[in-house]
Parts: sequence; C-alpha cells; structure tokens
Amino acid sequence: MALPGAGARALSTRLRRLPSAAALVRGAVAEVAAQLDRVFLWVPVAFGVGAAAYLGLKIEPPLWPAAVLAGLLGAATILVAWRGGARALQAALLLAAVIAFGFSAAKLRSDHVAAPIVPAGLGVAVIEGLVVDVDTPSQSGTRLLIAPTYISHLTTEQLPLRIRIVIPSGVIATPGGSIRIKALLDPPPAPAAPGAYDFARDAWFEGLGGVGLARGDPEIIPRPPIPWRLRLDMAINAFRWATAARLAADMDTALGGHAGDAAGLAVAVTTSHQDWLSQGVRNDLRSAGLAHMLAIAGLHTAALSGFVFFSLRFLIAAWPWLALRVPGKKVAAAGGLVAVAAYLVLSGAHSPARRAAITASVAFAAILMDRQAISLRSLALAALIILVMEPEVVVQPGFEMSFCATASLVALAEIWPRGVKPAPGLPWPIALFQRGRDWLVALFMVSLVAGAATGPFAIQHFNRIANFGVFANLTADFVASVVMMPALAVALLLEIPGHGLATPALLVAGWSAKAIIALGHLFATAPAATAAASTAPQLALELSYLGILFVCLWRGWLRWLGLPLAASVALWPRPPAPLMWISGDGGDAAVIARGQEVVVRPGVKAYATQLWAQRRGLAIPADMDRARGALFDCDYWSCAARPGVSPALSIWWTRRQPKPDRLAELCARSEILVLRAAVDLPPSCRGAIVLRPGDFAAGGAAEVFKAPRGWRIAWSQPLRGQRPWTGGRE
Repeated sequence: MALPGAGARALSTRLRRLPSAAALVRGAVAEVAAQLDRVFLWVPVAFGVGAAAYLGLKIEPPLWPAAVLAGLLGAATILVAWRGGARALQAALLLAAVIAFGFSAAKLRSDHVAAPIVPAGLGVAVIEGLVVDVDTPSQSGTRLLIAPTYISHLTTEQLPLRIRIVIPSGVIATPGGSIRIKALLDPPPAPAAPGAYDFARDAWFEGLGGVGLARGDPEIIPRPPIPWRLRLDMAINAFRWATAARLAADMDTALGGHAGDAAGLAVAVTTSHQDWLSQGVRNDLRSAGLAHMLAIAGLHTAALSGFVFFSLRFLIAAWPWLALRVPGKKVAAAGGLVAVAAYLVLSGAHSPARRAAITASVAFAAILMDRQAISLRSLALAALIILVMEPEVVVQPGFEMSFCATASLVALAEIWPRGVKPAPGLPWPIALFQRGRDWLVALFMVSLVAGAATGPFAIQHFNRIANFGVFANLTADFVASVVMMPALAVALLLEIPGHGLATPALLVAGWSAKAIIALGHLFATAPAATAAASTAPQLALELSYLGILFVCLWRGWLRWLGLPLAASVALWPRPPAPLMWISGDGGDAAVIARGQEVVVRPGVKAYATQLWAQRRGLAIPADMDRARGALFDCDYWSCAARPGVSPALSIWWTRRQPKPDRLAELCARSEILVLRAAVDLPPSCRGAIVLRPGDFAAGGAAEVFKAPRGWRIAWSQPLRGQRPWTGGRE
C-alpha cells in the first residue's frame, strides 16, 4: 500500500528533474554559439536575401550605394577578424556584407543582360531571323526561339536579342535555319493579375524581348552571316533536335510502332524537347505531382551521373590489374563530371539543368579533393555559385523548390539513424526482409520530406496540392532513377555505332517510360487526387522559405522553431477574394459566381483566365457558354450584365467606336464599364466606374473588390513598380 503523500513527492521529484528556465536559456545560448561553426551554410541565404531585396524594389536603384556598403562591411569583417574580435561579430558583419554583395550582384546582372524590348502596340510585323531553338510547345502550337535580324517598324537598334513565336502545329522549322514570318508581336507578358508571377522579369534576364503569334507559315530564306557563338548555339540545338527525332523514331521501332508518349517522355528527359509528348500526359504528370519529370533538373542529372559514377567504379573494381594502379573512386568522379557536362549540352543547358549540373559538379569535385561529396557545406557552395552567376533565380519556383528539397534531404541524412547490419548467421529471408524494410522506410521518408519542403512553393506558385504526390514520387522517381535514365544512357551510347545495338536498352527505357506515364495517370485521376489552394500573401511565402531553411541548416533543438514558419503558406488566412478580374488590355474579364469563374469571352485569353482561376482557387464551369449566358447579354462586340447581377459589369472589347445608343445602353446597365475604344462618355455613364484604354496602359490587369461604399480596384502595374522589365527606366 502506498504511503500518504508518496505520489505528490514522486511528482515533485520529476518536476525538479525538468530543466529550469535559466538552464534552457543557457542551452539556447550555447546552441546559438555552436552555429558559428556553420556560418558558411548561411552565406548563400544572405546572398539570396540581398538579391531578392533588389528584385523586390519598385524603383530601379543605382549601383554605388550597395557596392560601397558591401565594400565597407567586407573591410570591417576583415579588420575585426585580423584584430581577433568576437566570432559572433565577425559572423554578423560577414553576413551583412554578403547581403550587400547579393544586392550589388543582382543589379550588375540586370545591367549586363539589358537588351531592347518590343514596344507595346507594335501589332503585326514581318520578322526575319534565325531559328535558335525549338522551345516547349504551347497549346496553340510549336514555339520557336528566334534571333531576329529584321522586324518591320523597328530600327536595328530596337531589335531585341531573342523573341519567341508560336507557329501552327505540324509546321516544320528546325534549329539552324533562317525564316521570314508575319506575326502579331508584343512585349513579354505582364502579370495576368495583381500580385501574380511576373514572367516579364524572367524574360528580361533570359534576353527574351518579345513574344508573338504567327499569322501564317514561316518562309525559309538564305541565312545571313552570323557570329560564331550564335552559330555554335544553333549547331548544338540542331544536333539536339536531330537526336530527339532519331531517339523517338528508334524507340517507336523497338516497341513495334506502339511507343506513343513513352517515346515523348524519353525524348523530354534526354533533350528537353516535349514536342513528342501529348498535352494530356503533361497534364497528368503535373496533377500527380510529377511535373519535375518534364524539366531536366536534379533528378535526371543525379540519376545519369550517378549511374556513370557507379558503373565506372564497378568496372574498375572488377579488373584487379587496373584497380591496383588507378584510384577508382576519383576516376569514376572524373567520369561523372564528363557525363554531367555532356548531359548539360544535350539537354539544352536551360536554367534548371545548369543548376543541377553545378550541384552535381561540386559533389564530384569534392570526391576528387578527398572531401565529403554530399553535405550541407557542398550544397551551400553549389547554391552560392548558382546565385553569383544568376542572382535572379532566388525568386524563381524551380530554384526555390530544388534547393529546399535538396537541403531537406541532406539535413534528413544528418539526423537519420545509421542502419544496423543484420547479425551474422541470420537466415537470408529475414536479413532480406530487414534490408527491404529499411530501404522502403527510407524511400518513404525521402519522398515525404522532399514533398513537405516543396509544398509551400507548389501552393503559392501553382495553387495545386497533389494529395498522392508522396506515393507518386516514391514509385515514379524510383523507376526513372533506377531504370529509365540508366537505360537511356546506354541507349544513347549504343546509338552511335547503330546496327540495332541500342534496341534492348530502348525496350527497357520505353517500357519504364510507359510505367511512369501509367503511374502519373493513376495518381492524377484517382478520387480526390488534387486539391486547389488560393495564393497566400507574399509575406507568407517568404516566411515559409526562411522557415524551411532554418529547419534544414540549424543544428540543435531550436531548429524546430522553424516549423511554424515553414507552414506559413498553408496556414496563413487568405484575404477576401475579388469579385471580378479584368485583363491587362481591357479585352476580357471574368466574374465569380458560386465559387466558379465565369469568363466574358471564353477562349480568347485562355491562359490568363485559367491562371486567375488557379490563383483564387476557383472552379471552371463545365459549360462556360451556358454559365456566361446566365449572367450576361452579349453580341459580337460587347457584353452587358443581366438585371440583378452584381457587380453589374459591361465590356466593349473592340477598338471600334460603339454607336451612341449602344454606349448609352451599356452605361445605363453598368456599375463598372470597360471600354477598349476611345470615346466621349454620355451623361448616362456618370453613375458607373468607367475603365478606359489609358487606365489599362498605366495600371495593367485589375481585380475588383467589394468596398464599404461601392467597389475598390486593385491594379497590377503599381505592384511591379518602374523596373527595366516593366518598361521603366533607371
């Protein structure tokens, strides 16, 4: 029988064993001090903060203040270190200097890539230029990357460095040729809605000065003299295109004429050309959380270079005479570097592939220098190299997702318990079961952690949650890494001599590609496969970004304080949604009705309207024409809201002048009237908000919100500011 008060004394003893507040503070201080040995891990983060600060400004800053500040802080860091100052002060000064250097590097990069942009309102132009590459196809047709040599209405000094033209599907235009084409040409698109992703900024740093839609088939013309660098780029891209065509044809032959999209996927992961892959398969892969399959990046580079590395190590070890005379691991690492370089060229050296190549090269270089190949330090070095070369990637979804995913996996490896080898003499079925269990748990955790690290960016940029993404990646990534990519590497090597030697490898690659496509379709079409999520405020994404990095880079129990920050995008309350969207030229609009987006002009600006629905988490009616008819009365030139619809929107979407009686009718039926034509307003328009061409030229796309007294309009252009990529000047 327990003595009276024994339970209370036991509880008191346990409470006394808990650390006191003073002990917790001392432990936290000691943990913070221990991070000084890992300060290099935060250098790329600081550099990225500086670059993001430059990119986020609304006015173009001069270079000298940031450059002077960076120099002063760098000198102060060196002085404090030379005088033996406190390590904490040294670290603080170093990171502050790196932030200033990141800001300066981004400014220098922007100035370096500066090139003319097609002026707004240019209209239809005759274009002569060189086909540099065949870009990712759009829903409207094939996209050509062109170096223009002549554009009607523009002088030589006004010619952009590159333009991208969509030509009709089925029209043959290969890299290396010279064409003449008539196209509707515009500057790179501004954000489709206030706060949406600014593709014009990416185009500025890529040297892309215009986009267009062909008004006919291209005409082949004689090629003019061109610089050797451009000639080399075109020759490489022509080789890539020819390789893609040959690979697709040979795989189709190997599979008895039934390769289909399997050949398209193989071509896409080999050369980055998606022209042989149907839109349906691309949509399935994105919906299943496998969109990274379509962009040559870390998965593909790691699989290919890893296969080469381990194959060379095995071959050297299998030849005892050679194994005794050469350092097998270093020779294999050198082979891996060669494979990375070759794959970078074959894939087109796009931005994700360049980032993956740098990361893999740092790992192989570490092996050559007898250092640990995969560590947070090597990852930090790779990230710093990428950011110094291309500071703008810090705000691009591809870099955010790949860097955070890789950092999370390396951090997981740091804390993952090392497996215990099966005891000697254990029956092989039990030993095999234990190893299989350990591998399965590890693969599941890898997929789960990588998915959690990339989740905030998928929600913010793509507004899509793949509910089965963990399982899709667990299976499809395994097939791609272990089967498809190695088989394609062998097939490409055996394609060189020809004579059907590559057929067995093409069979393996083709069937594994079919398996990946089937998995993508399975997880994309399963019940509740995807969930829509509206975009959170920008601050939530920034907090999630820093929270993920804090969890990954900090060592100690304080790292878990970053978890609430990492979940900011998912948990942040969404502001009230707008009631209406209007395109940046006033040519289209959409309203929200019962949680669905109803478009005034279905199919006219499909990408912009889909993007707005995606950002706001809206469904799209199955019968858009019927949904529109319930809200609007429309004719060939305009639409007006039916009685009782609020807000009462009317839109005149042509530049032709409306007749006075029609204009008066639109004004009388409208609370908000959108006009693309320049007209004098009648008295009946006094009670309506009228948006005219000048408003869109200054403000861009608009969203309409309910206000205490009427309506509030938010414009996209003020959020962008006056920057080089927005048409602003320094």
